[in-house]
Amino acid sequence: MSAYGHQMERDHSARSLSSSEGSDMGSEFRMESVIYMSSCAATVFIGALVILGILLMTLLTTLTVMLQSCESRQAGLLESLKSDHHRYDYCKAAALNAEINSFESYTLPEVCKDVAIKYIKEGHYMRDLNNSVSLVENYFNKIKPDDGGHDVVLMDIDDILSTDTLHSNPLLYGYNRYGCDDCVREAKHMKHVFLIELYIKLQSSGWPMILLSRKPEKLRDAAIDDLTSAGCSGWSKLIMRSKEEMKMDSRDYFSRRKMSIQADGYHIQAVISSYMDPLVGTFIRTQNFKLPNPLTVVPARSIV
Repeated sequence: MSAYGHQMERDHSARSLSSSEGSDMGSEFRMESVIYMSSCAATVFIGALVILGILLMTLLTTLTVMLQSCESRQAGLLESLKSDHHRYDYCKAAALNAEINSFESYTLPEVCKDVAIKYIKEGHYMRDLNNSVSLVENYFNKIKPDDGGHDVVLMDIDDILSTDTLHSNPLLYGYNRYGCDDCVREAKHMKHVFLIELYIKLQSSGWPMILLSRKPEKLRDAAIDDLTSAGCSGWSKLIMRSKEEMKMDSRDYFSRRKMSIQADGYHIQAVISSYMDPLVGTFIRTQNFKLPNPLTVVPARSIV
C-alpha cells in the first residue's frame, strides 16, 4: 500500500475513534440529564402539592375572614363612639337649658341617666372642673384690684356650705337611685375643695370677696362656722336671704343683690358660681365664670 493509502487509513481510524468517544460522552450526558421517578414517588409528590395548595387557600380564606371581622368590629366601635358622643352633646345641652330655666318644669330624657353617671365616673367632670378653675385663675393673674377696694369678686358659696342630703342640690339629686352614691359624694367633695382653694387664692391676692348664699338669714351663724372650718376668712360681706327674699325666685334675688352692691359704689369684677341663677338676670358689666356641675338626671320639682 502506498504512503498515501496508509495515511488515509490512519485518518479514518482516528475519525472513527473520535466519533465513538463523542457518542459515548453524549450518551453519558443524556443519562445524567434525565430524572427517573417511580410511580409511587410521583403520587406522593403530586399529593404534597395538592395539600400545600389547600393549606394556602385555607390560610388566605382565614385571613380574609379575620380582616372582615376586624373591619366590622372597628365600624361598630366607631358607630358606638359616635352614638355616645351624640348622646353626651344632647344631654349636655339639655342640662344647660335646665340650669338656665332653674329646673322649673323641665325634665331631662331618661337616656341622659347613663350619660350623667359616666360623666362623673370616667373623670370628665373632674377635667371640666379643673379647666374651669384654671380659666378663673388665669384671668385674675392678669389683673390687680384697685387701691380703693372698690373692685370686688362675688362668689356663690352654697357649694362650700355643708348640706344634709343629696336632695339639697338639684344637680346631684337622683344619682343615688342608680347606684352612684360614691361618685356623687366624690364630685361634691372635689367641687367643695376647688372652690375653697380658689377663694383662698383670690382673697390672699388682695381681692375683696363678697359671698352670696341662697340660704336664709337665720342660718348665718352656721354658714360662718362652715366657712371658718373650711379655712375661708376675711370676706367683705356675707349676704344671705331675708324672709321676704326667700319667697323670690333665686334669679330675681341675685339680680337685686348685685344691683344693690353696684349702688353701694362697688365694681363687680367677676361673679363665680357653679349655678346659673347668679350669672343671669339684670345686665351688669362684669366677668361671669360658670363652674361645671354633673349632668342633671331628674327635674327640680322632684326634690323634697
